[in-house]
Amino acid sequence: MGGNGESNENQAGRHQEVGHKSLLQSDALYQYILQTSVYPKEPEAMKELREVTAKHPWNIMTTSADEGQFLNMLLKLINAKNTMEIGVYTGYSLLATALALPHDGKILAMDINRENYELGLPIIQKAGVAHKIDFREGPALPVLDQLIQDGNHNGAFDFIFVDADKDNYINYHERLMDLVKVGGVIGYDNTLWNGSVVAPPDAPMRKYVRYYRDFVLELNKALAADPRIEICQLPVGDGITLCRRIS
Repeated sequence: MGGNGESNENQAGRHQEVGHKSLLQSDALYQYILQTSVYPKEPEAMKELREVTAKHPWNIMTTSADEGQFLNMLLKLINAKNTMEIGVYTGYSLLATALALPHDGKILAMDINRENYELGLPIIQKAGVAHKIDFREGPALPVLDQLIQDGNHNGAFDFIFVDADKDNYINYHERLMDLVKVGGVIGYDNTLWNGSVVAPPDAPMRKYVRYYRDFVLELNKALAADPRIEICQLPVGDGITLCRRIS
C-alpha cells in the first residue's frame, strides 16, 4: 500500500502484475526477478494456471509466481512427501507443491470453494500430478480436529502451507503443531499483509486489509513467542513466515 504521498502513477506501476503482492519498493525490481529467474524456469503447467487465474475476478488471492517458485524448491530441499494445504483457491501453490513431491507424495488440500479449485484442476491433471491431491471442500478446522482425534496423523506431515482466513491462523497453528512432525515446516502466507503491519492505524487501507490486519499482528507476535518452533519471516510475495517445529 502506497503512502499518501505516492503518486497514482507509481501505484498503478506497482500493481500491474496480476496477483501482485510484492513488498519490494520498486515494481521494476520485482519485474526483474520475475523476468530473469522466475519465468524462465516456471514449469509450463504453472504458467498456464497463472494465466487462467489472472482472468478470475479474485485473482489477488493467488500465490505470486516468485512464491510458487520458492515453495517448489523448499519442498525439494526438505524432501517433503506428506503435506497439507489450507486455502487452495485455483491451485497455483498446490501445483507448485504437487510438482515438487515424489510420485507417491500426498497433499491433503482444503478450501471452502471447490469451484475455484476446479478452474485449475484440468491443468493439474494434465501435468500428471492430480493423483497426489486429496481435496476436501469445506472449513479446515473440523478436518484438523478429526485428524487429531483419529490419532494416526500426529507428527505425520512434513510440510503444511496456510493461505486462508487470517482470523483463524492462530486456531490452525494450535492444531497444526500436533500434526506437523518435529523438524517439519509450516508456512504461513500474508504475514506482512500488504505492508499494513507497520502502517499507522489511521492510514488509508482497503476494508479487508484493515479487518484482517490485527489478526496478522497477533499471529506474528504469537509465532515469535512460541517455544516449540524456530521461525524465519521472508519478504517473498506478501510475506511468508516459515516455522520449523523443534519440540
